[in-house]
Amino acid sequence: MNHKNHIVSGYRLILGYIGLFLVLIGIITLLPLITIVFYPEEISIAKNFIIPGVISILLGFLLNKFTYGKEKHRLEKHQDVLLILFVWIIAIVVSAMPLVISGDYNFSQAVFESTSGYSTTGLSVVDVENTTQTLLMFRSLMQFFGGVGLVLVLTSAVSDKHGMRLYAAEGHNDKLVPNLIRSARLILSIYIGYILVGSVGYVIFGMTPFDAFNHAIASVSTGGFSTRTLSIGYYQSLGVEIITIILMLLGSTNLIIHLLLFRAKFKKAFNHVELKLLLVLSIIFIPIMIIFISKTTQTIDSSFRVGLFQFVSAITTTGFSNVDSFSGLPQFFNLSVIILMIIGGGIGSTAGGLKQYRVSLALKNFLWNLRNRISDEKTIHTNYITRFGKEVIIESEDVHSNNAHIFIYMVTLVIGTLIFASYGYSIEEALFEFSSALGTVGLSIGLITPQSPNVILWTTSVGMFLGRLEFYVVFIAITKLFMDIKDKKVQLND
Repeated sequence: MNHKNHIVSGYRLILGYIGLFLVLIGIITLLPLITIVFYPEEISIAKNFIIPGVISILLGFLLNKFTYGKEKHRLEKHQDVLLILFVWIIAIVVSAMPLVISGDYNFSQAVFESTSGYSTTGLSVVDVENTTQTLLMFRSLMQFFGGVGLVLVLTSAVSDKHGMRLYAAEGHNDKLVPNLIRSARLILSIYIGYILVGSVGYVIFGMTPFDAFNHAIASVSTGGFSTRTLSIGYYQSLGVEIITIILMLLGSTNLIIHLLLFRAKFKKAFNHVELKLLLVLSIIFIPIMIIFISKTTQTIDSSFRVGLFQFVSAITTTGFSNVDSFSGLPQFFNLSVIILMIIGGGIGSTAGGLKQYRVSLALKNFLWNLRNRISDEKTIHTNYITRFGKEVIIESEDVHSNNAHIFIYMVTLVIGTLIFASYGYSIEEALFEFSSALGTVGLSIGLITPQSPNVILWTTSVGMFLGRLEFYVVFIAITKLFMDIKDKKVQLND
Protein backbone atom coordinates (compact mmCIF):
# COMPACT_ATOMS: atom_id res chain seq x y z
CA MET A 1 0.00 0.00 0.00
CA ASN A 2 1.22 3.48 -0.85
CA HIS A 3 2.53 5.40 2.14
CA LYS A 4 0.28 8.32 1.21
CA ASN A 5 -2.75 6.19 2.09
CA HIS A 6 -1.55 6.17 5.69
CA ILE A 7 -1.51 9.98 5.95
CA VAL A 8 -4.77 11.53 7.16
CA SER A 9 -5.62 15.13 6.33
CA GLY A 10 -8.55 17.46 5.71
CA TYR A 11 -11.95 16.69 7.16
CA ARG A 12 -11.05 13.07 7.92
CA LEU A 13 -8.39 14.44 10.24
CA ILE A 14 -10.90 16.85 11.80
CA LEU A 15 -13.30 13.99 12.46
CA GLY A 16 -10.49 11.96 14.01
CA TYR A 17 -9.68 14.81 16.37
CA ILE A 18 -13.38 15.26 17.16
CA GLY A 19 -13.41 11.59 18.14
CA LEU A 20 -10.70 12.20 20.74
CA PHE A 21 -12.57 15.18 22.14
CA LEU A 22 -15.85 13.23 22.24
CA VAL A 23 -14.17 10.68 24.48
CA LEU A 24 -12.97 13.52 26.72
CA ILE A 25 -16.44 15.11 26.80
CA GLY A 26 -17.97 11.74 27.65
CA ILE A 27 -15.58 11.33 30.56
CA ILE A 28 -16.42 14.85 31.79
CA THR A 29 -20.11 13.93 31.65
CA LEU A 30 -19.51 10.78 33.73
CA LEU A 31 -17.22 12.39 36.32
CA PRO A 32 -20.00 13.89 38.51
CA LEU A 33 -21.22 10.33 39.21
CA ILE A 34 -18.44 10.20 41.80
CA THR A 35 -20.69 12.50 43.85
CA ILE A 36 -23.22 9.66 44.19
CA VAL A 37 -20.69 7.76 46.31
CA PHE A 38 -21.17 10.47 48.96
CA TYR A 39 -24.88 11.01 48.22
CA PRO A 40 -26.17 7.46 47.45
CA GLU A 41 -29.78 8.64 47.59
CA GLU A 42 -29.16 10.26 44.17
CA ILE A 43 -28.45 6.94 42.42
CA SER A 44 -31.72 7.24 40.49
CA ILE A 45 -30.38 10.16 38.44
CA ALA A 46 -27.22 8.32 37.38
CA LYS A 47 -28.82 7.41 34.06
CA ASN A 48 -29.08 11.12 33.19
CA PHE A 49 -25.29 11.23 32.96
CA ILE A 50 -24.52 7.64 31.91
CA ILE A 51 -26.60 7.73 28.72
CA PRO A 52 -25.01 10.84 27.08
CA GLY A 53 -21.58 10.08 28.58
CA VAL A 54 -21.37 6.52 27.22
CA ILE A 55 -22.82 7.49 23.84
CA SER A 56 -20.25 10.31 23.54
CA ILE A 57 -17.38 7.94 24.36
CA LEU A 58 -18.57 5.22 21.94
CA LEU A 59 -19.12 7.74 19.13
CA GLY A 60 -15.69 9.17 19.88
CA PHE A 61 -14.03 5.78 19.45
CA LEU A 62 -15.84 5.28 16.14
CA LEU A 63 -14.74 8.66 14.77
CA ASN A 64 -11.20 8.10 16.01
CA LYS A 65 -10.93 5.25 13.48
CA PHE A 66 -10.45 7.94 10.81
CA THR A 67 -6.97 8.58 12.23
CA TYR A 68 -6.13 5.56 14.40
CA GLY A 69 -2.79 4.02 13.45
CA LYS A 70 -2.22 6.55 10.69
CA GLU A 71 0.13 9.50 10.37
CA LYS A 72 -1.59 12.81 10.92
CA HIS A 73 -0.96 15.58 8.43
CA ARG A 74 -0.94 19.17 9.63
CA LEU A 75 -4.34 20.81 9.72
CA GLU A 76 -4.82 23.14 6.79
CA LYS A 77 -5.08 26.89 7.22
CA HIS A 78 -7.97 27.80 9.58
CA GLN A 79 -9.00 24.17 10.05
CA ASP A 80 -7.70 24.46 13.61
CA VAL A 81 -10.26 27.15 14.50
CA LEU A 82 -12.97 25.17 12.69
CA LEU A 83 -12.15 22.15 14.84
CA ILE A 84 -12.27 24.27 18.00
CA LEU A 85 -15.71 25.57 17.02
CA PHE A 86 -17.02 22.03 16.42
CA VAL A 87 -15.55 20.75 19.69
CA TRP A 88 -17.08 23.49 21.83
CA ILE A 89 -20.52 23.18 20.22
CA ILE A 90 -20.45 19.40 20.70
CA ALA A 91 -19.31 19.78 24.32
CA ILE A 92 -22.16 22.19 25.06
CA VAL A 93 -24.82 19.99 23.41
CA VAL A 94 -23.62 16.73 24.98
CA SER A 95 -23.36 18.35 28.41
CA ALA A 96 -26.89 19.74 28.04
CA MET A 97 -28.30 16.24 27.71
CA PRO A 98 -28.24 15.29 31.44
CA LEU A 99 -30.46 18.29 32.13
CA VAL A 100 -32.81 17.43 29.25
CA ILE A 101 -33.03 13.76 30.26
CA SER A 102 -33.89 14.77 33.83
CA GLY A 103 -37.14 16.23 32.49
CA ASP A 104 -36.73 19.39 34.56
CA TYR A 105 -35.33 21.56 31.75
CA ASN A 106 -36.17 22.09 28.09
CA PHE A 107 -33.47 22.12 25.41
CA SER A 108 -33.06 25.91 25.44
CA GLN A 109 -32.60 25.99 29.21
CA ALA A 110 -30.20 23.04 29.15
CA VAL A 111 -28.02 24.54 26.41
CA PHE A 112 -28.07 27.86 28.26
CA GLU A 113 -26.80 26.17 31.46
CA SER A 114 -24.06 24.16 29.75
CA THR A 115 -22.95 27.20 27.73
CA SER A 116 -22.79 29.21 30.95
CA GLY A 117 -20.72 26.43 32.51
CA TYR A 118 -18.15 25.90 29.76
CA SER A 119 -17.86 29.63 29.08
CA THR A 120 -17.26 30.17 32.84
CA THR A 121 -20.06 32.73 32.97
CA GLY A 122 -22.16 31.62 35.90
CA LEU A 123 -25.62 32.79 34.85
CA SER A 124 -28.04 30.01 35.72
CA VAL A 125 -31.60 28.74 35.37
CA VAL A 126 -31.05 26.02 38.01
CA ASP A 127 -32.62 26.37 41.45
CA VAL A 128 -29.43 25.51 43.30
CA GLU A 129 -31.15 25.16 46.68
CA ASN A 130 -33.53 22.49 45.33
CA THR A 131 -31.46 20.41 42.95
CA THR A 132 -29.15 17.42 43.30
CA GLN A 133 -25.57 17.58 44.51
CA THR A 134 -24.59 15.62 41.40
CA LEU A 135 -25.88 18.34 39.10
CA LEU A 136 -24.18 21.02 41.18
CA MET A 137 -20.88 19.14 40.84
CA PHE A 138 -21.43 18.76 37.10
CA ARG A 139 -21.87 22.52 36.73
CA SER A 140 -18.60 23.12 38.60
CA LEU A 141 -16.73 20.56 36.49
CA MET A 142 -17.93 22.25 33.31
CA GLN A 143 -16.51 25.51 34.61
CA PHE A 144 -13.20 23.89 35.46
CA PHE A 145 -12.73 22.24 32.07
CA GLY A 146 -14.12 25.26 30.22
CA GLY A 147 -11.81 27.59 32.11
CA VAL A 148 -8.55 25.73 31.55
CA GLY A 149 -9.67 24.70 28.06
CA LEU A 150 -10.68 21.42 26.46
CA VAL A 151 -7.58 21.44 24.25
CA LEU A 152 -5.30 21.94 27.25
CA VAL A 153 -6.88 19.03 29.13
CA LEU A 154 -6.53 16.69 26.17
CA THR A 155 -2.99 17.88 25.46
CA SER A 156 -1.98 17.10 29.04
CA ALA A 157 -3.00 13.47 28.50
CA VAL A 158 -2.24 12.90 24.81
CA SER A 159 0.94 14.21 23.23
CA ASP A 160 0.38 15.58 19.75
CA LYS A 161 3.08 17.21 17.69
CA HIS A 162 0.49 19.33 15.89
CA GLY A 163 -1.35 20.41 19.06
CA MET A 164 0.18 23.88 19.38
CA ARG A 165 -2.05 25.42 16.73
CA LEU A 166 -5.15 24.07 18.47
CA TYR A 167 -3.82 25.28 21.78
CA ALA A 168 -3.40 28.81 20.42
CA ALA A 169 -6.73 28.72 18.56
CA GLU A 170 -8.58 28.07 21.82
CA GLY A 171 -7.25 31.37 23.16
CA HIS A 172 -4.14 30.29 25.07
CA ASN A 173 -0.94 32.31 25.06
CA ASP A 174 0.29 30.88 28.35
CA LYS A 175 2.72 28.23 27.16
CA LEU A 176 4.87 28.16 30.28
CA VAL A 177 7.65 25.84 29.10
CA PRO A 178 8.91 25.00 25.58
CA ASN A 179 7.33 21.53 25.60
CA LEU A 180 3.55 21.80 25.03
CA ILE A 181 2.52 18.71 26.97
CA ARG A 182 4.68 19.70 29.95
CA SER A 183 3.25 23.21 29.79
CA ALA A 184 -0.32 21.85 29.80
CA ARG A 185 0.38 19.62 32.79
CA LEU A 186 2.02 22.49 34.65
CA ILE A 187 -0.99 24.73 34.04
CA LEU A 188 -3.36 22.02 35.26
CA SER A 189 -1.19 21.43 38.32
CA ILE A 190 -1.27 25.13 39.21
CA TYR A 191 -5.05 25.35 38.86
CA ILE A 192 -5.67 22.15 40.81
CA GLY A 193 -3.28 23.33 43.53
CA TYR A 194 -5.17 26.60 43.89
CA ILE A 195 -8.49 24.74 44.07
CA LEU A 196 -7.29 22.37 46.78
CA VAL A 197 -5.74 25.14 48.90
CA GLY A 198 -8.84 27.29 48.41
CA SER A 199 -11.11 24.42 49.42
CA VAL A 200 -9.19 23.95 52.68
CA GLY A 201 -9.42 27.69 53.37
CA TYR A 202 -13.18 27.70 52.80
CA VAL A 203 -13.66 24.76 55.16
CA ILE A 204 -11.65 26.56 57.85
CA PHE A 205 -14.08 29.49 57.59
CA GLY A 206 -17.19 27.35 57.93
CA MET A 207 -18.15 25.99 54.50
CA THR A 208 -19.07 22.33 54.12
CA PRO A 209 -16.45 20.35 52.13
CA PHE A 210 -18.89 20.04 49.21
CA ASP A 211 -19.62 23.78 49.09
CA ALA A 212 -15.93 24.57 49.58
CA PHE A 213 -14.79 22.44 46.65
CA ASN A 214 -17.46 23.82 44.31
CA HIS A 215 -16.78 27.43 45.24
CA ALA A 216 -13.01 26.95 44.90
CA ILE A 217 -13.48 25.63 41.36
CA ALA A 218 -15.87 28.46 40.49
CA SER A 219 -13.49 31.09 41.90
CA VAL A 220 -10.30 29.89 40.19
CA SER A 221 -12.10 29.33 36.89
CA THR A 222 -13.70 32.78 37.31
CA GLY A 223 -16.97 30.98 36.67
CA GLY A 224 -19.17 32.04 39.54
CA PHE A 225 -21.53 29.07 39.83
CA SER A 226 -22.55 28.87 43.48
CA THR A 227 -24.30 26.18 45.47
CA ARG A 228 -26.32 28.91 47.19
CA THR A 229 -28.96 31.24 45.77
CA LEU A 230 -27.40 34.20 47.59
CA SER A 231 -23.92 33.27 46.29
CA ILE A 232 -21.04 34.26 48.61
CA GLY A 233 -23.38 36.61 50.46
CA TYR A 234 -25.08 33.55 51.99
CA TYR A 235 -22.13 32.94 54.29
CA GLN A 236 -21.82 36.46 55.73
CA SER A 237 -18.15 35.71 56.40
CA LEU A 238 -15.23 38.08 55.93
CA GLY A 239 -12.86 35.11 55.75
CA VAL A 240 -14.85 33.50 52.94
CA GLU A 241 -14.90 36.79 51.02
CA ILE A 242 -11.12 37.28 51.39
CA ILE A 243 -10.37 33.77 50.13
CA THR A 244 -12.76 34.30 47.22
CA ILE A 245 -11.11 37.61 46.29
CA ILE A 246 -7.67 35.98 46.27
CA LEU A 247 -8.83 33.03 44.14
CA MET A 248 -10.68 35.30 41.70
CA LEU A 249 -7.58 37.45 41.20
CA LEU A 250 -5.41 34.37 40.69
CA GLY A 251 -7.84 32.96 38.12
CA SER A 252 -8.00 36.22 36.15
CA THR A 253 -4.23 36.66 35.92
CA ASN A 254 -2.15 35.23 33.08
CA LEU A 255 -0.32 32.13 34.30
CA ILE A 256 2.99 33.48 33.04
CA ILE A 257 2.70 36.05 35.85
CA HIS A 258 2.15 33.20 38.32
CA LEU A 259 5.28 31.45 37.06
CA LEU A 260 7.34 34.63 37.39
CA LEU A 261 6.13 35.02 40.98
CA PHE A 262 6.95 31.37 41.78
CA ARG A 263 10.47 32.02 40.47
CA ALA A 264 10.76 35.20 42.59
CA LYS A 265 10.99 37.41 39.49
CA PHE A 266 8.80 40.04 41.11
CA LYS A 267 10.04 43.01 39.07
CA LYS A 268 9.14 41.30 35.79
CA ALA A 269 5.81 40.13 37.16
CA PHE A 270 4.64 43.53 38.37
CA ASN A 271 6.11 45.39 35.39
CA HIS A 272 3.29 44.03 33.25
CA VAL A 273 0.84 46.34 31.50
CA GLU A 274 -2.27 44.49 32.72
CA LEU A 275 -1.29 44.66 36.37
CA LYS A 276 -0.59 48.38 35.98
CA LEU A 277 -4.07 48.90 34.49
CA LEU A 278 -5.62 46.82 37.28
CA LEU A 279 -3.93 49.07 39.84
CA VAL A 280 -5.24 52.21 38.12
CA LEU A 281 -8.76 50.78 37.92
CA SER A 282 -8.60 49.83 41.60
CA ILE A 283 -7.61 53.36 42.60
CA ILE A 284 -10.45 54.85 40.52
CA PHE A 285 -13.36 52.45 40.97
CA ILE A 286 -13.06 50.98 44.47
CA PRO A 287 -13.48 54.36 46.26
CA ILE A 288 -16.33 55.31 43.90
CA MET A 289 -18.14 52.02 44.47
CA ILE A 290 -17.67 52.26 48.24
CA ILE A 291 -19.07 55.80 48.30
CA PHE A 292 -22.17 54.90 46.29
CA ILE A 293 -22.87 51.62 48.07
CA SER A 294 -22.60 53.45 51.41
CA LYS A 295 -25.95 55.07 50.59
CA THR A 296 -27.65 51.69 50.92
CA THR A 297 -25.70 50.11 53.80
CA GLN A 298 -25.50 50.80 57.53
CA THR A 299 -21.75 50.80 58.22
CA ILE A 300 -18.44 51.77 56.66
CA ASP A 301 -17.28 48.19 57.15
CA SER A 302 -20.09 46.71 55.04
CA SER A 303 -19.67 49.44 52.39
CA PHE A 304 -15.97 48.63 52.07
CA ARG A 305 -16.62 44.87 51.89
CA VAL A 306 -19.31 45.19 49.22
CA GLY A 307 -17.40 47.76 47.16
CA LEU A 308 -14.13 45.82 47.18
CA PHE A 309 -15.72 42.41 46.62
CA GLN A 310 -17.95 43.51 43.74
CA PHE A 311 -15.05 45.37 42.12
CA VAL A 312 -12.95 42.20 42.09
CA SER A 313 -15.89 40.00 41.05
CA ALA A 314 -16.68 42.27 38.09
CA ILE A 315 -13.12 42.95 36.85
CA THR A 316 -12.20 39.26 37.10
CA THR A 317 -15.51 38.35 35.38
CA THR A 318 -16.26 35.78 38.09
CA GLY A 319 -19.76 36.88 38.99
CA PHE A 320 -19.90 36.03 42.67
CA SER A 321 -21.94 38.42 44.77
CA ASN A 322 -22.15 39.48 48.41
CA VAL A 323 -25.28 41.59 47.90
CA ASP A 324 -28.85 40.29 47.72
CA SER A 325 -29.66 42.02 44.42
CA PHE A 326 -28.30 44.62 42.03
CA SER A 327 -31.74 45.88 41.07
CA GLY A 328 -32.00 48.16 44.10
CA LEU A 329 -28.46 49.52 44.08
CA PRO A 330 -27.46 53.06 42.99
CA GLN A 331 -27.31 53.48 39.22
CA PHE A 332 -23.73 54.72 39.25
CA PHE A 333 -22.66 51.65 41.24
CA ASN A 334 -24.22 49.39 38.60
CA LEU A 335 -22.70 51.51 35.82
CA SER A 336 -19.27 50.97 37.41
CA VAL A 337 -19.93 47.23 37.45
CA ILE A 338 -20.91 47.33 33.76
CA ILE A 339 -17.68 49.16 32.80
CA LEU A 340 -15.59 46.66 34.76
CA MET A 341 -17.41 43.68 33.22
CA ILE A 342 -16.71 45.05 29.74
CA ILE A 343 -12.99 45.53 30.52
CA GLY A 344 -12.57 42.07 32.04
CA GLY A 345 -9.51 40.19 33.25
CA GLY A 346 -6.07 39.31 31.95
CA ILE A 347 -5.52 37.93 28.48
CA GLY A 348 -4.64 34.23 28.50
CA SER A 349 -6.45 33.71 31.82
CA THR A 350 -9.82 32.10 32.55
CA ALA A 351 -11.44 35.56 32.69
CA GLY A 352 -13.60 37.11 29.98
CA GLY A 353 -14.40 40.63 28.79
CA LEU A 354 -12.43 42.71 26.31
CA LYS A 355 -9.33 41.80 28.36
CA GLN A 356 -7.08 44.25 30.16
CA TYR A 357 -4.32 43.97 27.56
CA ARG A 358 -6.60 45.12 24.74
CA VAL A 359 -7.91 48.03 26.79
CA SER A 360 -4.34 48.99 27.75
CA LEU A 361 -3.26 48.90 24.11
CA ALA A 362 -6.21 51.06 23.07
CA LEU A 363 -5.37 53.62 25.77
CA LYS A 364 -1.70 53.53 24.79
CA ASN A 365 -2.65 54.08 21.16
CA PHE A 366 -4.64 57.16 22.14
CA LEU A 367 -1.60 58.57 23.97
CA TRP A 368 0.69 57.70 21.05
CA ASN A 369 -1.60 59.56 18.64
CA LEU A 370 -1.70 62.53 20.98
CA ARG A 371 2.10 62.52 21.25
CA ASN A 372 2.50 62.32 17.46
CA ARG A 373 0.19 65.29 16.91
CA ILE A 374 2.08 67.61 19.24
CA SER A 375 5.63 66.48 18.47
CA ASP A 376 7.85 67.47 15.56
CA GLU A 377 6.79 65.82 12.30
CA LYS A 378 10.34 64.62 11.66
CA THR A 379 10.53 62.81 14.98
CA ILE A 380 10.22 59.04 14.66
CA HIS A 381 8.75 57.27 17.68
CA THR A 382 8.83 53.58 18.53
CA ASN A 383 5.67 52.35 20.15
CA TYR A 384 6.04 49.62 22.73
CA ILE A 385 4.12 48.05 25.56
CA THR A 386 5.48 46.21 28.58
CA ARG A 387 4.48 42.56 28.85
CA PHE A 388 5.85 40.29 31.56
CA GLY A 389 8.70 42.73 32.23
CA LYS A 390 9.77 43.00 28.58
CA GLU A 391 9.24 45.88 26.17
CA VAL A 392 7.34 44.59 23.13
CA ILE A 393 7.27 46.74 19.98
CA ILE A 394 3.75 47.37 18.73
CA GLU A 395 3.22 47.52 14.96
CA SER A 396 0.35 49.32 13.27
CA GLU A 397 -1.15 45.93 12.34
CA ASP A 398 -1.38 45.05 16.04
CA VAL A 399 -3.25 48.28 16.75
CA HIS A 400 -5.67 47.77 13.83
CA SER A 401 -6.43 44.21 14.92
CA ASN A 402 -6.99 45.37 18.49
CA ASN A 403 -9.30 48.19 17.42
CA ALA A 404 -11.27 45.83 15.19
CA HIS A 405 -11.82 43.42 18.07
CA ILE A 406 -13.00 46.21 20.37
CA PHE A 407 -15.33 47.50 17.65
CA ILE A 408 -17.01 44.14 16.99
CA TYR A 409 -17.27 43.51 20.73
CA MET A 410 -19.08 46.82 21.28
CA VAL A 411 -21.35 46.28 18.25
CA THR A 412 -22.32 42.86 19.59
CA LEU A 413 -22.93 44.41 23.01
CA VAL A 414 -25.29 46.97 21.48
CA ILE A 415 -27.18 44.33 19.46
CA GLY A 416 -27.63 42.04 22.47
CA THR A 417 -28.74 44.94 24.65
CA LEU A 418 -31.35 45.99 22.08
CA ILE A 419 -32.72 42.44 21.86
CA PHE A 420 -33.16 42.41 25.64
CA ALA A 421 -34.72 45.89 25.56
CA SER A 422 -37.22 44.75 22.90
CA TYR A 423 -38.75 42.48 25.57
CA GLY A 424 -39.64 45.44 27.74
CA TYR A 425 -36.55 45.72 29.93
CA SER A 426 -34.98 49.12 30.51
CA ILE A 427 -31.74 49.94 28.70
CA GLU A 428 -29.86 49.92 32.01
CA GLU A 429 -31.16 46.45 32.90
CA ALA A 430 -30.57 45.11 29.39
CA LEU A 431 -27.04 46.53 29.21
CA PHE A 432 -26.16 45.10 32.64
CA GLU A 433 -27.44 41.60 31.81
CA PHE A 434 -25.92 41.32 28.34
CA SER A 435 -22.62 42.88 29.44
CA SER A 436 -22.48 40.11 32.01
CA ALA A 437 -23.17 37.44 29.38
CA LEU A 438 -20.78 38.75 26.73
CA GLY A 439 -18.05 39.30 29.32
CA THR A 440 -18.69 35.78 30.71
CA VAL A 441 -19.23 37.34 34.14
CA GLY A 442 -22.45 35.95 35.61
CA LEU A 443 -23.63 38.90 37.70
CA SER A 444 -27.34 39.42 37.17
CA ILE A 445 -29.80 42.20 37.74
CA GLY A 446 -32.56 39.59 37.73
CA LEU A 447 -33.59 39.30 34.08
CA ILE A 448 -32.44 35.70 33.54
CA THR A 449 -34.83 33.20 35.11
CA PRO A 450 -36.14 29.72 34.18
CA GLN A 451 -39.19 31.55 32.80
CA SER A 452 -37.17 33.78 30.45
CA PRO A 453 -38.30 33.64 26.79
CA ASN A 454 -36.30 31.30 24.57
CA VAL A 455 -35.08 34.26 22.48
CA ILE A 456 -33.54 35.80 25.61
CA LEU A 457 -31.95 32.49 26.60
CA TRP A 458 -30.49 31.90 23.13
CA THR A 459 -29.31 35.51 22.80
CA THR A 460 -27.53 35.14 26.13
CA SER A 461 -26.10 31.74 25.12
CA VAL A 462 -24.68 33.17 21.91
CA GLY A 463 -23.21 36.09 23.84
CA MET A 464 -21.55 33.77 26.36
CA PHE A 465 -20.21 31.57 23.56
CA LEU A 466 -18.75 34.50 21.62
CA GLY A 467 -17.31 35.94 24.81
CA ARG A 468 -15.48 32.72 25.67
CA LEU A 469 -14.13 31.72 22.25
CA GLU A 470 -13.84 35.31 21.04
CA PHE A 471 -15.13 36.62 17.76
CA TYR A 472 -12.40 35.86 15.26
CA VAL A 473 -12.31 32.16 16.13
CA VAL A 474 -16.04 31.86 15.47
CA PHE A 475 -16.17 34.09 12.40
CA ILE A 476 -13.11 32.55 10.75
CA ALA A 477 -14.39 29.03 11.42
CA ILE A 478 -17.82 29.71 9.93
CA THR A 479 -16.29 31.44 6.90
CA LYS A 480 -13.87 28.54 6.40
CA LEU A 481 -16.68 25.97 6.52
CA PHE A 482 -18.85 27.82 3.99
CA MET A 483 -15.90 28.35 1.65
CA ASP A 484 -14.99 24.65 1.81
CA ILE A 485 -18.61 23.65 1.14
CA LYS A 486 -18.70 26.05 -1.81
CA ASP A 487 -15.41 24.68 -3.16
CA LYS A 488 -16.56 21.08 -2.46
CA LYS A 489 -13.65 20.43 -0.10
CA VAL A 490 -15.86 18.92 2.59
CA GLN A 491 -15.30 15.25 1.79
CA LEU A 492 -14.16 12.19 3.72
CA ASN A 493 -12.60 10.10 0.99
CA ASP A 494 -8.88 9.26 1.17
